[in-house]
Amino acid sequence: MTSAVERRFVNSEFQVRTLPMGGVQIEGHAAVFNRYSQDLGGFVEQVAPGAFSKTIAEADVRALFNHDPSMVLGRNRAGTLRLSEDNVGLHYQVDLPDTSYARDLATSMGRGDVSQSSFGFRVVPNGDDWSFTEQDYPLRTLRELQLMDVSPVTYPAYLDADSGIAGRALTGLAKARGVSVDAVQHDLRAAIRGAVLLRDAGTESDEDPLSPDRAEERESTSTTKATDAPADPTHSAERLRLALMNKRFAPGR
Repeated sequence: MTSAVERRFVNSEFQVRTLPMGGVQIEGHAAVFNRYSQDLGGFVEQVAPGAFSKTIAEADVRALFNHDPSMVLGRNRAGTLRLSEDNVGLHYQVDLPDTSYARDLATSMGRGDVSQSSFGFRVVPNGDDWSFTEQDYPLRTLRELQLMDVSPVTYPAYLDADSGIAGRALTGLAKARGVSVDAVQHDLRAAIRGAVLLRDAGTESDEDPLSPDRAEERESTSTTKATDAPADPTHSAERLRLALMNKRFAPGR
């Protein structure tokens, strides 16, 4: 199944220049290597060097304004868009067309009104992997991508513009940790229901009810109470949290 189109952005120092033979050219970076993104809904992300090397040699890529296909700025197969990887990230250079929107964009970029770039992409099969940051936070590394477009943008596209990406990311992380995807979805729904019940009962607190400390507290308390059927530890929200964070839980235990 083809993966969904995702978009990411980066602050970019654009260069806008008038060419000797006429016309305007812009250049900047659409992606930066080995830099953590903002929180993308329970994980952060980085782009590995080489992630674009195959796609820029093979794909038909456009430069757009605000990812709008009606505002084409250049195309690599037409020779008006040039893409390359350098020691910073994905570099692009565009010979702007002589259109009103392109002229307006060049003026806005020269003034600094437009100062961010974005790229649209799909992750190829096995093109990403999962690990954790130094702070033990889920980290997705993009290693091979199908590049769709590069785009100067007025406003960056955050995660909520990519429908379902956070859910697919959680599923990918669960698989990487060897945790049942069904259990993850089941326990996540249970955790949300539990938080809503606590809120409605007026017993919520500022303390995270799913934190590892609370999990240990609940586990300790549960051993002092008789139960007809002890819950399977792999099907609790606390165990889910610990499993995904790779603490105190070995899949299949």
